[in-house]
Amino acid sequence: MDEENLKNNEFTLEHHSVKGLYEGVRGLAVKILNRIERTDAYLDRLLDNEMRNTELAGPDKALLYEIVHGVIRWMGRLDWILNGFYKGTFSKAIPNLKNGLRVALYQIMFLDRVPDYAAVNEAVEFVKKLQGSKPAGLTNAVLRNIIRSKESIRYPNPDEDVVGYLSAYYSHPSWMVKRYLERFGKEETEKLLIANNEKPYLTLRINALRVQPEEFKSLLDSVKLRYNPGKFLPEFFKLQNLTNITAWEYFVRGYFNIQDESAGLACRLLQVRDGMHILDLCAAPGGKTAYIAALMHDDGQIVAIDRFECRLKILRRNMQRLGLSSIKTIETDALVYQDGQFDRVLADVPCMGSGTLTKKPDIKWKKDIFDLRGLNELQYNLLCKAAELVKPGGVVVYSTCSIEPEENYQIVEKFLNSHSNFELENAEGKFPDEILDEHGCIQTYPHKHKMDGAFAAKLVKTG
Repeated sequence: MDEENLKNNEFTLEHHSVKGLYEGVRGLAVKILNRIERTDAYLDRLLDNEMRNTELAGPDKALLYEIVHGVIRWMGRLDWILNGFYKGTFSKAIPNLKNGLRVALYQIMFLDRVPDYAAVNEAVEFVKKLQGSKPAGLTNAVLRNIIRSKESIRYPNPDEDVVGYLSAYYSHPSWMVKRYLERFGKEETEKLLIANNEKPYLTLRINALRVQPEEFKSLLDSVKLRYNPGKFLPEFFKLQNLTNITAWEYFVRGYFNIQDESAGLACRLLQVRDGMHILDLCAAPGGKTAYIAALMHDDGQIVAIDRFECRLKILRRNMQRLGLSSIKTIETDALVYQDGQFDRVLADVPCMGSGTLTKKPDIKWKKDIFDLRGLNELQYNLLCKAAELVKPGGVVVYSTCSIEPEENYQIVEKFLNSHSNFELENAEGKFPDEILDEHGCIQTYPHKHKMDGAFAAKLVKTG
């Protein structure tokens, strides 16, 4: 069992004793937010765990998802406001009080369905139950003062402190804002931050072994699901509204997978053919593995590697649902894998994930510049390992879900400088110019392409 799963199990056990204290949507939201703040467990894992173990009805589950994601997404702005009204240092407040205030303020600032007075009353009662009358009185005073001043809340002056303004107003850490300002300038950075704060789209990739695009459109129409076709790849459909899509019978029957269109671009860049021998070096949870198998018409073999059996189990279950039989899974560390020479190798490496902030807003607060630098050595080593395992004349695709140059082209450049038997193949003419960078690599951005940010480079082994 991997470290994250252990933490989540510990979380479930740890909180059985206080289950009665954290009741209802807001109580559960505070419980999850407390856990996120004091551990390195990730938002989606904790939220999924809570959804499975709660007896909340469907609409309440949706509200819990909305509040937890919303608080994490907008935590920078919420904390800026709370700092201005809280007597003392807000960041040092006890977790139940701090997250109780954040949950209430998120509802006040961003949700229309709950009247302000109701959000305040719920927060006060919750804090009183867990922490007593004095913190409850403080909660009441802070929130009522904010409501009275809601229209006149001041943020840093962008003319005097552009980093402070963008960081507070658009809820991003200042180190990230500084980087983007240097790269993109103020106007482009603002557009990127706005896009990162949008609620995520749900994108489906059809399983071409089970259904064709026209038939799938009819199925979506039959259940009144509105969608937009993929911008670059015909197998992708972006839903216009979030829905519990995994409960739909056609998901169970393997007609589609949930996958962002950006993830499909790296798979296409591999240019696989039927009968090929493919290696997916960092495979789980297997979205790209499944798409590659479909592009090969499930004819050939894909070796899918991951360090953790529990993650490979999820991958195998998904392949079974999709009716794919060409995938062989191996539990091992990719850096020590030796077996065989492959026609194609996908090195979809661990990264900061800065292209996925709409779906994973907690990355903003869990990662920093040191994490970015710490990953670079692993990324380079994985690319070198991929190079060992591909045949002469074969192809390695290096990919990330990042928009950071240090994780993307700079790794490729370092690799090419030390591997004279590889060439970077320019993707110009094979993919639209709007998703290519100046080196002919794929690079998407949330604000430009309305999908996750992702990078992919095609490297050909010349000898």
